Amino acid sequence: MTTTSDPVETAGATAAPTASDREKATTTSSGSGPRVDVPTLEHHLLGRWKEERAQARRLVAEHPELWKREGIAKEEHRELTLAHMKQLAPLGHVHLAFPKRLGGGDNAGANLVGFEEMVAADPSLQIKAGVQWGLFASAIFHLGTPEQQDRLLPGAMDLSVPGAFAMTETGHGSDVASIGTTATYDPETEEFVIHTPFRGAWKDYLGNAAVHATAATVFAQLVTNGVNHGVHCFYVPVRETNPDGTAGAFLPGVGGEDDGQKGGLNGIDNGRLHFDHVRVPRTDLLARYGQVAADGSYTSSIDSPGRRFFTMLGALVQGRVSLDGAAVAASKIGLAIAVKYAAERRQFAPSAGVEELTLLDYATHRRRLFPRIAETYASHFAHDGLLDLFHTVFSGEEDTPATREDLETTAAALKSASTWFALDTLQECREACGGAGFLTENRFTSLRSDLDVYVTFEGDNHVLLQLVAKRLVGEFGKEMARATRSPGGMARFVVDQAVDAALHRTPLARAAQVLADAGDVRRAANNLRDEETQRKLLADRVATMVEEVAMGLRPALKADPAVAQEIFDNHQVQLIEAAKAYADLLRWEAFTDALPKVPDAGTREVLTWLRDIFGLTLVERNLAWYLLHGRLSATRAQTVTSSIDRLLKKIRPHVVDLVDAWGYGPEHLRAPIASGAEKARQDEARDYYRALRASGKEPVREKAIRKA
Repeated sequence: MTTTSDPVETAGATAAPTASDREKATTTSSGSGPRVDVPTLEHHLLGRWKEERAQARRLVAEHPELWKREGIAKEEHRELTLAHMKQLAPLGHVHLAFPKRLGGGDNAGANLVGFEEMVAADPSLQIKAGVQWGLFASAIFHLGTPEQQDRLLPGAMDLSVPGAFAMTETGHGSDVASIGTTATYDPETEEFVIHTPFRGAWKDYLGNAAVHATAATVFAQLVTNGVNHGVHCFYVPVRETNPDGTAGAFLPGVGGEDDGQKGGLNGIDNGRLHFDHVRVPRTDLLARYGQVAADGSYTSSIDSPGRRFFTMLGALVQGRVSLDGAAVAASKIGLAIAVKYAAERRQFAPSAGVEELTLLDYATHRRRLFPRIAETYASHFAHDGLLDLFHTVFSGEEDTPATREDLETTAAALKSASTWFALDTLQECREACGGAGFLTENRFTSLRSDLDVYVTFEGDNHVLLQLVAKRLVGEFGKEMARATRSPGGMARFVVDQAVDAALHRTPLARAAQVLADAGDVRRAANNLRDEETQRKLLADRVATMVEEVAMGLRPALKADPAVAQEIFDNHQVQLIEAAKAYADLLRWEAFTDALPKVPDAGTREVLTWLRDIFGLTLVERNLAWYLLHGRLSATRAQTVTSSIDRLLKKIRPHVVDLVDAWGYGPEHLRAPIASGAEKARQDEARDYYRALRASGKEPVREKAIRKA
C-alpha cells in the first residue's frame, strides 16, 4: 500500500494557471518541467474524511480473507460474504451514519467514504453491506420514529437481524409509486395486513431475501378507512431465527424464491418475497412521515401525497451517492492495473537492434487510456462535492427542500455517468491488456461483471436521467415564467431567442469566427484550452439543449393526456441527452474548482493539463452538435483533436504517478500484470539477447543475408 506523508494543505485558493502559463515549463528538482508530487496528491485526494477513507483502505489491505475468491460456487460465496459481514459489524466502520446513542457516529459522509472503498475487497461484500446497513437499517433510521429506532436499529446494526429492503417488485422497478403490495389497516386488531395480490407484486431482486434475511422493510400502499395514502414502509419479520442465529423457515404467510445465479455479485443471496395477508402491529409502520392512529385515522406532517412520497424516497438517496463513489473507485482500480502493465509491456521494435516500445509510447494506447484517467479525476472531484452535499443534508447542517432537491438531482446525474463510465472503462482496460486482460486473475472481467448491475439498481440510469432533465426543464420553465409575466418581459424573451438564433445559427456568425481563427491554428488551440472557453462551450450546450426540449414540451401543458404522452415520447431522447450533457458539465466544473486547492504547483500544472484533456474530449465527443449549432467553426473544430493529442503526449511521463496518487497499492489491485512481474520478464528477455549477442552465437537473420 502506498504510504502518504502528512503535508499541510494551503489555506485559501491558489490561482489556477492561465493557458499561457501552462505552455511554460516549470523547473523542479527532477529537471525541467512540472512533476507530480505523489504523496501530497494522494493525501489531498483522500478528501474531507481522510482518516476514514485511509482506514477503510487499510482494512482491505490488512485482511486478505475479505478479498473476493474467484471461481467458487454461489452458495459458498454467499456464506463467505455473510461471514465477512459478521467480521465487519463489531469494528464499527459500518455504523458511522447511525445515532451516537445507539453506538453510531452521527457522521453520514464518513460512513459512505468507508462503504465505497470496500469495492476493492469484494463488490459482493460492499453491496451486501449496503443492503444491510445502507438500505434495511437506514430505512429504519430515516423513516422511523426515535422509539422505532431504539427498538429496531440495534439488531440491524449488529447483524443479529439480517434484513432485506423490499421495495422493487417484479412488475414495477423504477415506478415505485405504482407498486401493487398493499398494507390495509384493521382497526379491530390494530394491525396492518400486508398482501401481494398478484404475481407481479412479488418483491424481487432483493439482497438477503433468498437465504439470510429474518426481517424486511417492506414498501406497500397504505390503505386505511378506505383511503389509499400511497407508498409507506413497514417493518416485517419474514423468517424464524434458529438457535444458532441463522435464518430458518419462512414465517406463516411469507413465501419466496431464490433468484439464482446472476451475471455478477453472486456473493449476495438475491431473491423474491411475497405475502399472504401477513399481519404486523400498527407500531411497525415506520412513522416518521405518516402515522395511523388506533381508530385508523391518518396524519402526516407533509400534506401533499406527492411531496410526502418523494421525501420518503429521498431519505434513501445514499444508495445512489455510494454507487457513484464505488464506480469511481472501480474505474481507478481498472485504470491503475492497465496503466502499470502498459508502462512495462513492450511490443514491436521500430527497427533492428532498437529496444521495443512500451505500450504507453503508442498514440492509440494513449488515446485509449489517458482521457479515461482525466475523466476519472473529474468524476472523483465531482463525487467529493456530492459527498459534501449529502453530509450537509443528512447531518442536518442544511436540510431544506432546496438542498434535498439539489442532492437528488446531482446524485442521479453523477450515478448515471460514473456507472456507465466504469463499465466502459473496465472493458477498454481489459482489451488494452490483450489476452492477459481476459484472465480472471487480472480483475477486469470479474470487476466488470460485478459492476454491471450498478447501471440499473438504485434507479435505472435512463430513468434517473429523466429525473435530472425534468428538474432542468422545470427550472427553465420558472425562468421563462418570470421573464414573461408582463408584455414587456414577453417581448424581451422573444427578442432574446431571436438574438440567440442569429448569434449561433447563421452563416454570418460562423464566418466571423473563421476570420478570427484564420492564419493562426495555435491561437485557436490556445483559446480552446482556456478555462472560460471550455466552460462556455459546455454550459452553452446544456442551456441550449434544455431550452430546445423545454420549448418542444410546452404544448403538452395544455394537451389532453394522450397527446401529451405523444409529445413527451417525441422528446424523451432529447431529455436524456440534455441530462448527460449536464452531468458532463458538473464533472468539468468540479475538476476546475478543485485545481486551485491542489497544494503543489507542479502537480497543479499537470492536473490542469488533465482537466483540459477532459474538457476537450467532451467537445470532441460532440463536435457534430457544436458544428450544427454554429458554436465552433470548421477551422477551430479541427484543432480540438490535435490539441488533445499534444496534451496526451505532455502527460505521458506523469501517468503512472497520476494513478499511483489514487492510493491503491498491490493489496488493492491484486493483479499479477500490475505487480512488476512484466518488467522482470522484459528484463530477463533483454539480458538473454544481450548475452546472446555478446557470445557471438546469435543467429543471422535471413533478411540480413539477402541484403548482403
